Amino acid sequence: MNLKELSQKLGLSPTTVSRALNGYPEVNEATRERIVAAAKRHNYRPNARAIRLATGRAMAVGHIFPVATKNEIVNPIFADFIAGAGEVYSQNGYDMLLSVVADDAEQATYRDLKSRGAVDGVIIHAVRTFDDRIPALLDMGLPFVSHGRATGIEQPYSWVDVNNRRAFLRATEFLLDLGHTRIALVNGVENMDFAIRRRTGYLDALAARGVGADPAIMATDEMTELSGYRAASRMLDAPNPPTAFLAASMLSGMGVRRAIEGRGLKMGRDVSVIIFDDELSYLRNGEGLPIFTATRSSVRDAGRIAAQMLLDLIADPENTVQQRLLEADLIIGQSTGPAPRRG
Repeated sequence: MNLKELSQKLGLSPTTVSRALNGYPEVNEATRERIVAAAKRHNYRPNARAIRLATGRAMAVGHIFPVATKNEIVNPIFADFIAGAGEVYSQNGYDMLLSVVADDAEQATYRDLKSRGAVDGVIIHAVRTFDDRIPALLDMGLPFVSHGRATGIEQPYSWVDVNNRRAFLRATEFLLDLGHTRIALVNGVENMDFAIRRRTGYLDALAARGVGADPAIMATDEMTELSGYRAASRMLDAPNPPTAFLAASMLSGMGVRRAIEGRGLKMGRDVSVIIFDDELSYLRNGEGLPIFTATRSSVRDAGRIAAQMLLDLIADPENTVQQRLLEADLIIGQSTGPAPRRG
């Protein structure tokens, strides 16, 4: 079905239908909803080339990665985020541009994309504290949404984030309730904002129960199976090993599990483990009863939310800043149990 045929079915002008589908603010909301519903019902897809010509938009969204974080692209968390965002782009006739650039060229790449009109907006990933990309993008006037918040940035900007502090606070409290006091933290790289918030939640929970924090059982590194294994191995071989671990990802947790079992110990009985982000399409947390106790928040949903926010900003640059804080659920699996008694 083409635009003219859809317009005839609705009894509206092609101009009105086109403007509604492309987010122009002068179309009233009731009419827009009727047009969008009809387009979905009749499986109508706007002609991307025609939209580009009519609106001057690129009909593309950018996701740019510096070489230092290129491993994000093969991370299952990133894959789920992109899958969710991609659903929204596809439904709205947008393409996705993925690009890996030199570490010191990221901001120049954003400026180049804007000057060439190659993208209408961008989503930024791996958000750091005092992240200089955010003020730079605000100054450029390039619409963007941040997947994560940046401590230290005072200017308002749009973001989607998980309440990382609360997630790790609750996870630590759960382990404390099970009698664990030697709780290790296997965290992500701590110039990343999410990792700092997770450490804060962990430390706040310990402090509230009067449990001293021990730097010897805290680690910060890339969230890989190998880094989780190395950190847990070092801690388990120490004179006063932890009885429980908080791992920053499913991959880190798998490494912790390998270290536990490699020492003849049983996860959930001898050593407890809680992971973050277990709701992943390509890395499942078991069937039925979860293998790992986990703090769960859908990364795919975060991708959908961020993409829709960005398309809203592109359609109407005068839109107010949108910010969405998602909560994580604590899912009980087989990897946690009461603290073992030590003779």
